[in-house]
Amino acid sequence: QVQLVESGGGLVQAGGSLRLSCLVSGRTFSSYAMGWFRQAPGKEREFVAAISWSGGNTIYADSMKGRFTISRDNAKSTGYLQMSRLEPEDTAVYYCAAKTTNFYRRTDDPSEYADWGQGTQVTVSS
Repeated sequence: QVQLVESGGGLVQAGGSLRLSCLVSGRTFSSYAMGWFRQAPGKEREFVAAISWSGGNTIYADSMKGRFTISRDNAKSTGYLQMSRLEPEDTAVYYCAAKTTNFYRRTDDPSEYADWGQGTQVTVSS
């Protein structure tokens, strides 16, 4: 079984930056793709970005393009989400997840991801 642990969340002012990390254990990290999702109170879980097992392919939600960057370090079994120019609307719990199916198969669908972290809170103040 895969364990994913997010870290790096916190309180930041609008316009600021944060880098989230996702440490993975229990399976060869490089064998699957990874995604980031977020969920604000009262809203459905929303796709943020995903990265292929090699790191060579990435997909972003339109509203995150140019502000967020997903990356991974397979040697450290860690994935990252660099967030910049944060807005109050970015306030949410952010989750990382592991995807074993084809990278391009419904990449923005949470049901395609088999394992999830517990989430880390990101709060952006205005």
